[in-house]
Amino acid sequence: MKKLGFIVNPVAGIGGKVGLKGSDGEATLLKALELGAVPESGKKALVTMNLLKETADQLDIYTYPGEMGADICKAAGLKYTMIGEINSGHTAPEDTIKAARQLRDMELDLILFAGGDGTARNIMDAVGTSIPVLGIPTGCKIHSGVYAVNPRTAGMLMGQYAQGKVRETKEAEVMDIDEDLFRKGTVQARLYGYLQIPNETKMVQNLKSGRGYSESTSIELLSNYIADEWENDTLYVVGTGSTTAAIMKKMGLANTLLGVDLVYNREVLASDCTERQILDIIKDYKKVKIIVTVIGGQGYIFGRGNQQISAEVIRRVGKENIIVAASKNKVLSLFGQPLYVDTGDEEVNKMLTGYIRIIVGYGESVMAKVSD
Repeated sequence: MKKLGFIVNPVAGIGGKVGLKGSDGEATLLKALELGAVPESGKKALVTMNLLKETADQLDIYTYPGEMGADICKAAGLKYTMIGEINSGHTAPEDTIKAARQLRDMELDLILFAGGDGTARNIMDAVGTSIPVLGIPTGCKIHSGVYAVNPRTAGMLMGQYAQGKVRETKEAEVMDIDEDLFRKGTVQARLYGYLQIPNETKMVQNLKSGRGYSESTSIELLSNYIADEWENDTLYVVGTGSTTAAIMKKMGLANTLLGVDLVYNREVLASDCTERQILDIIKDYKKVKIIVTVIGGQGYIFGRGNQQISAEVIRRVGKENIIVAASKNKVLSLFGQPLYVDTGDEEVNKMLTGYIRIIVGYGESVMAKVSD
């Protein structure tokens, strides 16, 4: 039997769809709730735990009460031992740290946790490299290299771990950014330390990587191409990132670097939109397209940093109306691995799989496989 600890940060990622670009801090949580945000971390963690049913007889699961773990285990039909106490509906980072320390002291084989970069920092503060861990990505910011590719992959990896097929571990970086600067358009990532994770490269995401030296030329060319091909009478949902910002700049339009903007007939209709705002506006337009880029080094096109473009937005727009643009260096940095989607909706993830065109220059494109 493998002794598995399980912790959920129930408010991780709550700021994503409402455009807050993070979930750290009580003020951000309250603001997210005011904007109508709904906690989704537990829902994503449930995807992972549902996949553990096949190896449940090989796992001895220990978790915290309610939304920090027990509710998810119960929903997945898994047996578990509950430890500790929480103030349900009012959990904080201190609860994650306390839970991780208590699980560490129980000499478990691994701690599985759900959250984002802030949660990874909490886990690191509690256990360091004393026990292997694995993250289920449910946050807005996933710069760290301690997370599975998506919740489903986390479940698959845990199944292999339970069966003894994955035994070795490695150290992986815990990164985080300054959310206040992030909301002002500045990405300032910092290495905080390391966690010990299962050594399985295909199921664990890479660190987010930055731009290459000659990337500017490629972005200039693809920006020119997309600007020239821009269609009138079409509403464009323009995603986050420096590549999409360059496209907007080429068209002479104001841009929210780390937010989602809506453009119609070469004019900005709405800036830094939430999921709800996007859904309210796109319903009035016959032709809608989405423009997104690729996260360098990781390969995500949806589910990392652009949660405002939610599964429901994608469903309404359709895969055929998605434009992906990325520099050649960014595509090459993936070393042939597929693009990834993690929308939180398995049906939409499946819809997006297959092959998609990536614009990499003026009239230049490559076909890339999309995996869920």
